[in-house]
Amino acid sequence: MNTRARYFIVMCSTCLVALLLLGGVVTQGADGGSKNDNVYKHLSVYSEVLSRIKSEYVEEPDMSSVTLGALNGLLESIDPYASYLNAPHYKEYLKDFDTYKGDLGMVLAKKFGYITIVAVVPGSPADKAGLTTGDFLETIKGVGTRDMPLAYARLLLKGAPGSTADITVLRRKPEPQALKLERAVITYPAVESKMLADNIGYIKIPSLVQGRAKDAGAAAAALTKQGAKKLILDLRACATGEPEEGVELANQFMDKGLITYAVGQKFPRKDFNADPKKAVTSLPLVVLTNRGTAAGAEVAAAALQQNKRAGVVGERTYGEASILRPITMEDGSAIILSVAKYYSPDAKAIQDNGVTPDELVADADSNAASDDDDDSTPAAAAAPTKEGDAILDKGIEAAKKRS
Repeated sequence: MNTRARYFIVMCSTCLVALLLLGGVVTQGADGGSKNDNVYKHLSVYSEVLSRIKSEYVEEPDMSSVTLGALNGLLESIDPYASYLNAPHYKEYLKDFDTYKGDLGMVLAKKFGYITIVAVVPGSPADKAGLTTGDFLETIKGVGTRDMPLAYARLLLKGAPGSTADITVLRRKPEPQALKLERAVITYPAVESKMLADNIGYIKIPSLVQGRAKDAGAAAAALTKQGAKKLILDLRACATGEPEEGVELANQFMDKGLITYAVGQKFPRKDFNADPKKAVTSLPLVVLTNRGTAAGAEVAAAALQQNKRAGVVGERTYGEASILRPITMEDGSAIILSVAKYYSPDAKAIQDNGVTPDELVADADSNAASDDDDDSTPAAAAAPTKEGDAILDKGIEAAKKRS
């Protein structure tokens, strides 16, 4: 497809999103019948725009591509983790997604129409290549990711262990970087713990896959026996694991209070309250976060912060905590959509707001290296600065003040 046609599809996507969102704004506060009338009115405007372009544009557009781009643009405007899959893609997704055991170890979302990296699993092929939070995937296997369904991008990245995936990455450098990464069976790192100076126990959680919350509780108990008087919970770049595991993690450090709740338009509110029997420690606590903190780790950070159980230090988290469900269409296509969101105890949707630390500190390990750095390799771009670990240093300082 030539540049003019691609530009046309992007503009159509934007047009549809703008019209539908405008219709939603106009109908706020109106009765049900008025809402339906306004929605149909704006859809009719969009239909007329398409008809005019189809009949008067300089060249015949590919209407299937226009539809795909428009629908994914609409979904991204309300949900960066949603996807629209046409019937063939959805059939392929159902058949093959769980078949392939090899992967690159990236947690993905949509941003500005492209596939973006939320975080990478430590030790994964993506991590070894130096990829990090905020990088954009421009192409996967030679296919542009502009308006690519998120679910389909995940499918393309999977494959047999040992096979390779060709991607191009957009970073802070002007030119995209072509990478060939070898897929592997992803191993999620274990919880790490150690004793720092001044009797401060340090617990690093790289992932919140099932069981890691209890591992963190066991580490906290062990550090307490070793004489720890304060604890630091490091959730930076922790983006894997379901929100329920984040509930379990928060409960290891809370003996009372609301941890989170989930609710949606057709999803009855479900509260998650701390069970005092699961709490393992009441030591003063500090939580470290950055832009790669997402999902279950955000649920835990928000709960500990809002219940005054811990201070949070670092960067604002990414914003990903919802319940995704596939909704099938009559033609065999499907949308994968958030049907409920998780909320912090102060009634803020975590997916929309993330978690804002009590003390904001930039992470030296994030993708924010100086523009004066002429080394264009991914590893160099993601390397930490010589200033040390500013977030951990501030976390230690904050821990000393807590009682």
